Amino acid sequence: MVHVALKNISKVYPNGVRAVQPTSFKIEKGEFIVLVGPSGCGKSTLLRMIAGLEEITEGELSIAGRVVNDIDPAERDIAMVFQNYALYPHMTVYNNMAYGLRNRGMPKAEIDAAVTQAASMLNLKEYLDRRPSQLSGGQRQRVAMGRAIVRNPALFLFDEPLSNLDAKLRGQMRIEIKALQRRLGVTSVYVTHDQVEAMTMADRIIVLNQGRIEQIGTPAEVYHQPASTFVASFMGAPPMNLLPARYNGNGRVHLTDEVSVHAPQSVDYTGDIHLGVRPENIGVVEAGHPGALPFNLDFIEELGAGRLLHGRVADRGIVVHLPHTAPVPSGEVYIDLPQTSLLMFNPATGVRL
Repeated sequence: MVHVALKNISKVYPNGVRAVQPTSFKIEKGEFIVLVGPSGCGKSTLLRMIAGLEEITEGELSIAGRVVNDIDPAERDIAMVFQNYALYPHMTVYNNMAYGLRNRGMPKAEIDAAVTQAASMLNLKEYLDRRPSQLSGGQRQRVAMGRAIVRNPALFLFDEPLSNLDAKLRGQMRIEIKALQRRLGVTSVYVTHDQVEAMTMADRIIVLNQGRIEQIGTPAEVYHQPASTFVASFMGAPPMNLLPARYNGNGRVHLTDEVSVHAPQSVDYTGDIHLGVRPENIGVVEAGHPGALPFNLDFIEELGAGRLLHGRVADRGIVVHLPHTAPVPSGEVYIDLPQTSLLMFNPATGVRL
């Protein structure tokens, strides 16, 4: 069942800057959607238009079958969790969570029950009498989530909620937020610039670039079948290798006149391309291996769980990701670019062929 629908939604500011190009997509009930992209790509503007905090210039937005373009934020049945928590510093945790319910005139007994239930879910029961200044960053974020949960909204909106936390706590909170969303079954839209958050949390990812959608898909689809060179280079750490090459329609991709590999597929295109391959799909092989390419190793970057080999093939820079169990290469090194792991992109448009 479609729960949120955007139809040609766009945002143009008075100075003429178009922050969001005409954008259309649908979100199913209970789905966890992540909007991801670099700073300034329009993801937070798009979220704020869904929330009603930013006016929609063109297009139609509906939530639960109701067009909400002209509906106040308070009437949209949404709850939003902000990057800076937005807690009242003079109020206790209990009162921060109960504030919105009191404003709606909910009876005290129902408020107590809602706050207690949310606090129990979020392991906050022992902190209900404390103020935000007495809490850690992770605990404050839980309070902000608790304040959203008690409202029992039809839609959760998250605006980079973990960006102020350290790396370890971010990882922990990612798991907690996703587990909580699954437990509650609430449709959620989550904004981040962190592609790891997007990959680990989303049911589907929407990749944005310069105010327009580059790709919509599951984490696996976006990672393994990127629609463009932008998606290929943005999703993944390290990103996909994109090697300048040429495709002549003869079944092979030529890095140079002398160095070529099997093309991943036959396409109705000839000319310059970018050949894409993920670092972890490249293997180090023996010199006599079919398809072995001489690899000029420049340096090795140790990661603990693996290692990155930085070097060149046919004078093209390339990164190889090996597991830590693989032997450290020495002497003459050869690599294999598996045909099934290769992608071809149009260098002029960036679109995958």
